[in-house]
Amino acid sequence: MTKKLNILRIAIAQLNPTVGDVAGNLAKAREARADAARQGADLVLYTELFLAGYPPEDLVLKPAFLRACERAAEDFAADTADGGPGVIIGTPLKRKSGTHNSIVFADGGKIIAERYKLDLPNYGEFDEKRVFQAGPEIQGPVNFRGVRIGIPICEDIWGEVGICETLAESGAEILLVPNGSPYYRAKIDVRHQVVIKQVIECGLPMIYANQLGGQDELIFDGASFAIGADKTLAFQMSQFEDAVDVTIWKRTDNGWVCSQGPMSKIPEREEADYRACMLGLRDYVNKNGFKNVVLGLSGGIDSAICAALAVDALGEERLRAVMMPYRYTSKDSLRDAEDCARALGCRYDIVPIFEPVEGFLHTLTQLFEGTKEGITEENLQSRARGTILMAISNKFGSMVVTTGNKSEMSVGYATLYGDMNGGFNPIKDLYKMQVYALSRWRNSHVPPGALGPSGEVIPKNIIDKAPSAELRENQTDQDSLPPYPVLDDILECLVENEMGVDDIVARGHDRATVTRIEHLLYIAEYKRRQAAPGVKITRKNFGRDRRYPITNRFRDRG
Repeated sequence: MTKKLNILRIAIAQLNPTVGDVAGNLAKAREARADAARQGADLVLYTELFLAGYPPEDLVLKPAFLRACERAAEDFAADTADGGPGVIIGTPLKRKSGTHNSIVFADGGKIIAERYKLDLPNYGEFDEKRVFQAGPEIQGPVNFRGVRIGIPICEDIWGEVGICETLAESGAEILLVPNGSPYYRAKIDVRHQVVIKQVIECGLPMIYANQLGGQDELIFDGASFAIGADKTLAFQMSQFEDAVDVTIWKRTDNGWVCSQGPMSKIPEREEADYRACMLGLRDYVNKNGFKNVVLGLSGGIDSAICAALAVDALGEERLRAVMMPYRYTSKDSLRDAEDCARALGCRYDIVPIFEPVEGFLHTLTQLFEGTKEGITEENLQSRARGTILMAISNKFGSMVVTTGNKSEMSVGYATLYGDMNGGFNPIKDLYKMQVYALSRWRNSHVPPGALGPSGEVIPKNIIDKAPSAELRENQTDQDSLPPYPVLDDILECLVENEMGVDDIVARGHDRATVTRIEHLLYIAEYKRRQAAPGVKITRKNFGRDRRYPITNRFRDRG
């Protein structure tokens, strides 16, 4: 007969796996288990599909990948024969009932249980019904050293299917939940409320273990936590930092109570957004094997904050900033770009584009004869810069960081094969006013883990001056766009909140402006389909969250 534990030491492994790197993820899991063992843990809880990396998308359709994941799970289970902590780890498993998003529970050198995710998310960034089958039925709690543990998987606690309540009725004493929950602004509050709701319904404490790290456009921010049966926060792990924290739970007459665990402070809004962008850029560059990055430093706010993010994420020695002046580049911009590069300590090159642009214009003289000069000629400047950046990328193996913000990408204020060139965009999901807010924040703070310097890294003049693409004489963005506070509010209404034109006008906006912005939003879809991936910050980014047709004649006319 198994003796019941009255004290249970549960380690939460909040780690940064890489999709597809099964061997590397297993090595991370083993290292974390050894760390947890040194801390006296009885059990280690890992995150959703940890051995595969999350989300693995169509890799799950590849039999060789599934076999590699299952072999890794079996090898890890065998490790537990050493008498150390048991493990709960996520992996895809192919069974007679289908391919499942699963966990294996191992102890004593063998797998003692498997559990399969029941509620497969199929909204926003999630597309699990494409590659997984739901578990055939709710499976009861697992008896681990005399403690009955329920293991719902991520979405199993977000829906209304009563999985947690059923586990409680089946005798579960505590719920351990592996998660792959991506970041968006204020997401932690949403997670807390989801868990509190489930705790109220089932009456059991719940541990929420969340993945860390960047995977393409998604950022997993960690911030693992637990809510006790009394509906209070039992512990809170750090956000944007990997950790293996051991929490101590004691059996009482009223169930399991957390007596020891971390209580980390969660960053405020600007810090959280900045750190998400920084983590996303760092992981995209490092996980894809780039040694360094290059970007066009124009003297404007967008390229300046991207330069700061690159130095913070990768270090000054891994960024090359290139100023590419033309006849419309102001002296202020030349000075501001140089001051920014000097403040950040990165390499700074000046590559004038007069000759390539004039060469294009000369080549096209006969073809363009009799036409007025305009956007076509302006775009040639942007495309010359884009070509130079891609040439540097090809020659030196540097990834191009592209720097367009969400306001510009919404209305098509960007040039295909020009300033849109690049491999990754850390500010793709930040509206212009958010870019300003984060720039001011960075000048006063150095985020944890940043490799960049303290102090003013984005010159004050860049923040204060009117934004301009500088593609013609005395140009400013507001020549063709509403003021950014107005534009950003209209766009947030249209994109994040799917509001109708009448409702947006009721907020105090001019109807003609709203309908024009709606039109620009729709007709720029083809550009966004060709844009580089970038960090997701809002509830609805451009990409998997928002799948509008390119060919689209709908306009909201009330």
